[in-house]
Amino acid sequence: MSVFNDSVLYPCFLLTGFSGLESRYGLISLPIFLVYATSVAGNITILFIIRTEPSLHQPMYYFLSMLVFTDLGLSTTTLPTMFSVFWFHAREISFNGCLVQMYFIHVFSIIESAVLLAMAFDRLVAIRAPLRYAAILTNDVIIGIALAITGRALALVFPASFLLKRLQYRPVNILSYPFCLHQDLIKTTVSSRWVSIYGLMVVICSKGLDSVLLLLSYILILGTVLSIASRTERVKALNTCISHICAVLTFYTPMIGLSMIHRYGQNASPFVHVFMANVYLLVPPLMNPIVYSVKTKQIRDRILKKFNQQKV
Repeated sequence: MSVFNDSVLYPCFLLTGFSGLESRYGLISLPIFLVYATSVAGNITILFIIRTEPSLHQPMYYFLSMLVFTDLGLSTTTLPTMFSVFWFHAREISFNGCLVQMYFIHVFSIIESAVLLAMAFDRLVAIRAPLRYAAILTNDVIIGIALAITGRALALVFPASFLLKRLQYRPVNILSYPFCLHQDLIKTTVSSRWVSIYGLMVVICSKGLDSVLLLLSYILILGTVLSIASRTERVKALNTCISHICAVLTFYTPMIGLSMIHRYGQNASPFVHVFMANVYLLVPPLMNPIVYSVKTKQIRDRILKKFNQQKV
């Protein structure tokens, strides 16, 4: 009985990479490292351009800066344990370390969902009320939105960490991924799993609500665009939303795919589970700076300008 009590207090968690491919971890880690390095370089470049160009000190780019910070936080939280598994075959992680990583992964994920919603609101105001855009989205309003987004994420995820700490675990617990996720920790418990209900409520109150409001925002945006008489103006208005739509699809598509695999893919190969989890956490931080650099003319022109100045 004492052994079980010790396992409750000090359970051991083992992270999982691509099972059966341990001998190729060095090769597998190379594209993961390149994705991480590219995403960090791209996001820092976006931040630098926005910070140094006064003409980009506008609500749209403030929200983009929030998205960049969130992507950097998500990558930085995830990669240390991934590299420890793929580079050093170090699978063990402490219970508290696992809870901390889980907490920040889900916090940054919820923040990103909310930032994408805030960016949709920005586009809605810009298209429906362009003359009042600056009056509605003042600096104080943007700061308030940022604080609300961060506060909601911190408050929603904290009880999950507290509840998980009160559950009972086996002495050794094997996780499905090279990082800690809430739904994965729930699977390792030997006590009641009612805490998973709270996790579901968090998803509904955050990403579920955000996705519904995102859809509603774009219905209103589309209705406004279709009411514009000039075809050229309609195309111009829609073009301002392309980058944001790509960011939304980049975020929600892997998330839905991972959820479907987790819920209905019990017979799927472990490789598929790990691959989808890596896509979910690595692709959005990689794609967002690429999309905004290519599709947003103001940022693209500033990057090319900086690059040409360096060449001279």
